[in-house]
Amino acid sequence: MLDDAEVGLILVIAAHPDDVDFGSAGTIARWTDAGIDVRYCIVTDGDAGGSDRSVSRPDMAKLRQAEQTAAARQVGVHELRFLGYPDGRVEATLELRKDLARVIRQVQPGRVVCPSPDRFYARLGASHPDHRAVGSAALDAVYPDARNPFAFPDLLNDEKLEPWTVREVWLSASPGADHFVDITDTVERKIAALTEHASQIADPAELAARIREWGTRIAAAGGLPEGHLAEAFQVLQTG
Repeated sequence: MLDDAEVGLILVIAAHPDDVDFGSAGTIARWTDAGIDVRYCIVTDGDAGGSDRSVSRPDMAKLRQAEQTAAARQVGVHELRFLGYPDGRVEATLELRKDLARVIRQVQPGRVVCPSPDRFYARLGASHPDHRAVGSAALDAVYPDARNPFAFPDLLNDEKLEPWTVREVWLSASPGADHFVDITDTVERKIAALTEHASQIADPAELAARIREWGTRIAAAGGLPEGHLAEAFQVLQTG
């Protein structure tokens, strides 16, 4: 596994606004505290989210973009891209692979964080079909699309985007998690980030308690000392 000092820039790819904050905001806060440049690519605008039927779907998309932008600031992230795919209908298409390969070539990250493409039967909510589709497309964009000059040749020939090799991928919400990050010191910022998603949260106090409970269980699974909290990832070497 790469040392954080070797990584350079980190690109976090997610399906919806708030996915990043549920899965990895505590870890991201650690990275930005260490001076690492972290950027987000959110595939949908979350227009199918929320329970208030009086809010139009275009208005919900604008609201959720604003919420994610505010949440990102809580953990030190200031550059976000929204690809505008329809919430709830994402598929791992060639179009999505190309769009993600484009972002990877533009941003040139050493590490990509993305959802797992695998169904997680112990945590069914983590396996939303959009998550799995984005995870699959992101892995294909990392390998082979972003590094291959002959994949989507117009990215090179027309857009002048040179191939880029990502060296490492971290999968969030993976049933094969093998790396545990201690977020005891950053969990309050994770909770603050999640609280920015007000359109999605009915009870912020209950959510905070749930995040601490999850973090405690993940830390125990990773062998961390009692009283610590963690986030979990499966780490893939790609470069």
